[in-house]
Amino acid sequence: MDFLTATYTDVGIKKKTNQDSMLVMQADTDRGRVLFASVCDGMGGLAKGEVASATMIYTLRNWFLQRLPQILAEGPLQQNVLWSEWSALIEEASDKIVDYGVEVRVSLGTTAVVLLVIGNDYYIMNVGDSRIYLISDSIWQLTKDQTYVQREMDAGRMTPEQAMVDPQRSVLLQCIGASRFVVPDFSYGTLQSNQVFLLCCDGFRHVISPQEFLNELNPKVLDSKETMVSKLKMLTELNKQRREDDNISAILIKTL
Repeated sequence: MDFLTATYTDVGIKKKTNQDSMLVMQADTDRGRVLFASVCDGMGGLAKGEVASATMIYTLRNWFLQRLPQILAEGPLQQNVLWSEWSALIEEASDKIVDYGVEVRVSLGTTAVVLLVIGNDYYIMNVGDSRIYLISDSIWQLTKDQTYVQREMDAGRMTPEQAMVDPQRSVLLQCIGASRFVVPDFSYGTLQSNQVFLLCCDGFRHVISPQEFLNELNPKVLDSKETMVSKLKMLTELNKQRREDDNISAILIKTL
């Protein structure tokens, strides 16, 4: 499997700093090309959210460079091994962020969505409310938000329409760095060529519908890296026109 990738980030119309961090890495292995990507949306007082998101990205980068080659050399990738490895990464990053927050007397944390593609298989980890979508002739949300409004929808106490405008829509149930104990969500699946992954922070998708994502980011439209970047810029500007006040960040990955 080969890939086209594009990234784009914008501070947005309100915040003075961009607290999002992103990662896209690829490597050639004896199992073909491996892709690793993540979006982390930081938050915290005194503009320290970027420290939290960068800490998580740095931890993930080191794992991909140092630990993943060892895992692949040991034989076929086992899901339970991967989930254990990733849980340890969350714990490691959370401890660092908590310790830093205590030192500087600031509360801070970050979301994280992580995607690993090996062969025709993909693996996902999620903490918080950043998202991963898969787009082909339709669009599927592959992650589930760890938020107050998602919990209320699951319990039947709130409709999706109510959740979109609820003042607590961004209240997280879990956040890396908010505590030393964080439970990520894991999922996996298979993919085909000519599909698109969209990884994004909540600021990229609050005011844009899944149908609009499908119209603008389906594989037939994304025929080059330049087109992918152009579409991310266009959707970012649309977010700003619709008065989204958060940082805006996204990654596109098209399978070839």
